[in-house]
Amino acid sequence: MILQPTIFSPIIQYVALVNAEEILFEVEDNFQKQTYRNRFVIYGANGKQVLTIPIIHPRKGKRLKTKDIRIDYSTDWQKLHIRSLQSAYRSSPFFEFYEDDILLVFNKKNKYLMDLNFDSIQTINECLQIEFHFQKTDAYVVIVDKEKDFRNLANAKSDQKYDFQKYTQVFDAKYDFIPNISILDLIFNEGPNALMYLEGHKKLLF
Repeated sequence: MILQPTIFSPIIQYVALVNAEEILFEVEDNFQKQTYRNRFVIYGANGKQVLTIPIIHPRKGKRLKTKDIRIDYSTDWQKLHIRSLQSAYRSSPFFEFYEDDILLVFNKKNKYLMDLNFDSIQTINECLQIEFHFQKTDAYVVIVDKEKDFRNLANAKSDQKYDFQKYTQVFDAKYDFIPNISILDLIFNEGPNALMYLEGHKKLLF
């Protein structure tokens, strides 16, 4: 299967990753706005909260490959992200267990967005205690079996709905269950049960 490497991916992408036989990450695509390449969604005190990694945008009319997109450090977005995660999940059952590993991702200063995304993937794999082998594209893949092409999971504006089973979330008494947000939400709330949850939703994609 082929996917985009995204930052703290939505849960459906991890359903794909943990249930895949082979994984190919697309790294030769052109950068697109409004995708999970540089944003992820958490469940804050006011409902959905989008956290965005600022990037240095290419000159108008010029297209850059995602792997060439650089992170913009002109603002202290890392501190904002850390505070937002702490505010949203400090009272979740497993936040303290995973906090140090997750925050290390934000304390690094990767030059390129792609490196940050792969750091987040590696960190989540360690939290889930899984190891999967993957390859990277050496050219943009145009033609691929539709049943193996999951690059669309990176689209933040997709209206695709998935029938996820409810799990307890910090603010669900206020806003009810919010499905398919960042994998961080599942890990902080479900801990060691997160992997079983992902494996149990294989039918949503396969």
